[in-house]
Amino acid sequence: MLLNRHRGLADLHNAVVSLLTALFFWVYAEITIQFLSDYMRLTREVALLPYFLSVVIGLLFGWRQVAATGWRLTRLSTDEAAGVAFRQVAVIALVVFAMMFATQDRSISRLFLGTFLVWTWCLHLALHVKLPRRLAQVVYGGSARVPTLFVARVVALQKVERWLRGREHLGVDLQGFVSWEKLPVGSAPPLGNWIGSAEELPQLLEDRRIGQVVLWEMPDEPAAGRRLVEACQARGARLLLRHDIEDRLGHAVVPVELDGQHYFTLHDEPLEEPLNRAIKRTFDLALSLPVVVFVLPVLMLAVRTMQRWQSPGPLFHTRPRGGAARREFAMLKFRTMHVAPSDETAEVQQAKRIDDRIFPFGRFLRRHSLDEFPQFWNVLTGDMSIVGPRPVMPLLDEEFERRSRAYRTRQLVKPGITGLAQSEGFRGEITTAEQLHERVSRDLQYIAHWSIWLDVRITLRTLWQVFFPPSSAY
Repeated sequence: MLLNRHRGLADLHNAVVSLLTALFFWVYAEITIQFLSDYMRLTREVALLPYFLSVVIGLLFGWRQVAATGWRLTRLSTDEAAGVAFRQVAVIALVVFAMMFATQDRSISRLFLGTFLVWTWCLHLALHVKLPRRLAQVVYGGSARVPTLFVARVVALQKVERWLRGREHLGVDLQGFVSWEKLPVGSAPPLGNWIGSAEELPQLLEDRRIGQVVLWEMPDEPAAGRRLVEACQARGARLLLRHDIEDRLGHAVVPVELDGQHYFTLHDEPLEEPLNRAIKRTFDLALSLPVVVFVLPVLMLAVRTMQRWQSPGPLFHTRPRGGAARREFAMLKFRTMHVAPSDETAEVQQAKRIDDRIFPFGRFLRRHSLDEFPQFWNVLTGDMSIVGPRPVMPLLDEEFERRSRAYRTRQLVKPGITGLAQSEGFRGEITTAEQLHERVSRDLQYIAHWSIWLDVRITLRTLWQVFFPPSSAY
């Protein structure tokens, strides 16, 4: 019930927004013709119907932007609503201007179209902030509210109460909480709405005319679960079952359906789709090829000159790194440290903020991430990507693996010149378990939520940091 009501609310919100936007198009056109025609050169002779139809098509294509907000639809902040409105208006603009260029229409006022899109963004912003909750009150209030019981363990009841706060707008009329356990005689109820144990559920369903039961977790005994299902069916109550596998495993899971069977996996992997891999590879080549051809030679000459002056030795620092599927490759960097005898212990020592091994120009290269530019060659050869988890030395890989159980999951994808963690300022030496956790969690977030737009955003953030490095860069 809750999922269908949420989808219905999103569709209704989209329909109202589209209707008001379509109406606004004609109202704004009439206002422009009547009062602003001297400024926008819009007359009744201009064929507005094709543009109106383009706006409608753009609105339909933009419906998915509202659906993408998920359960936050009725709780959007102004920033979130502004983002949704911007993406919707961008789709409308794309369709409108594509039609204008395709027909080579010169009669329509560009100023009219531009100001219409700006005002449409303002309209959508206001509607996304206010409208969904108002619609929910109208559609799911009053007699549409469904008396609901929650069944959970006593220790989970407060978590259930927090979950409920984000669903009440869908017409959930809380009648009380029921626990699997009986409370000891004389003990206080865990919550004010606690009304009994699961053994009393059949009578509670009857007495309170319950229309929905939410089962927060599976009972330890299968027979108890079957009795609950039978009680709901006998009294015509809906049953919503939450699978508690994440609680039992202590890890978030992603549901998967294969050949009619339901499974769970620990991570979603968008880059396992061939088309997504092709898009990402195209993005890598489009950026790395110009850098390798035009930027890298000039940078090599400048770095080589400064190295000869401050720290003679090889131009590159080439060392093995762990790549996708734990395959090692030789990663290139400009050498930023003085040449020293081979020492495995010193090799795995992370660079510190004050490190005598780094020569002055090398410090400049590291701070502005210019020492990483040779890795565009690694991207070109396919060992790395522009964006991905940052690779570290094999010995550090082993150390971090011992300190973070999810660390090796990073190697489900190619390593990157930059990553989500680095774009958010998590750079430099890793000295604490918290720092390692922050980087690993962001790498896993990147793997599970990859999109080409995420790659573009991370790349632009990193480019900004080349010119304005964060304090963690050294």
